[in-house]
Amino acid sequence: MEYSVTGDAHPCPNHVHPVPQLPGYIPLPTIKSMPAPQRPAGCPPGLEYLTQIDQLLIHQQTDLVEILLGCESNNKYQIKNSLGQKIFFATEENDCCTRNWCGPMRPFIIKVLDNYGQEVLTLSRPLKCVGCCCPCCLQELEVQAPPGNPIGYVIQDWHPLKPKFTIQNERKEPVLKLEGPCCDCKCCSDVIFEVKSVDEAHVVGKICKQWTGFFRETFTDADNFGIQFPMDLDVKIKAVMIGACFLIDFIYFEEK
Repeated sequence: MEYSVTGDAHPCPNHVHPVPQLPGYIPLPTIKSMPAPQRPAGCPPGLEYLTQIDQLLIHQQTDLVEILLGCESNNKYQIKNSLGQKIFFATEENDCCTRNWCGPMRPFIIKVLDNYGQEVLTLSRPLKCVGCCCPCCLQELEVQAPPGNPIGYVIQDWHPLKPKFTIQNERKEPVLKLEGPCCDCKCCSDVIFEVKSVDEAHVVGKICKQWTGFFRETFTDADNFGIQFPMDLDVKIKAVMIGACFLIDFIYFEEK
């Protein structure tokens, strides 16, 4: 087929019409996303990303409406590896009344999606009062992968001074311990929760709430965290550590 050019017409117009996308279309990961490694046997779908890393960076997104109006919105988090490549995106599912009436003690469902938009983790927290003075109202969180299949739990341990938690496997057997500082309000510095062996004799990792600057710390509840764990740790327990980070965020750093 031949094209003729007449007058001021140009065979290659500068304007390009957008190509419509089919409903439900999910774009492929960009170069900023971590490539998906091969999934080993016994690894839940989507968690193969965790087999090759020993640390995670979690960035809570800032909501402008929440800052201006003071109305609590659903939390959203980007989860990256140490190179800054995207691994997961997490979003809270909650209604407006629960968020604003119950505050940081609210129950929640957090869904964790991979780079293709597939749900790989479901984190569930029931409604319980927050406070170390009442041992009968200790916090807990269930982690499912894939959704509907529990792979572990985060259980708060009673202690009069320090935040303490137990990381459990799917059989509710203790695997790791978490211990935070007596004071979680350290100005201009990071707050570190140590990951310890079950007997608490060895430190094997940490969850670090990073200082993000005066303005952000004062006027928002958007926080940054870093998680470190052994490279050879069971991939399911690595996923439970993500849930532990979110639970710590809600209990100690959500309210501003």
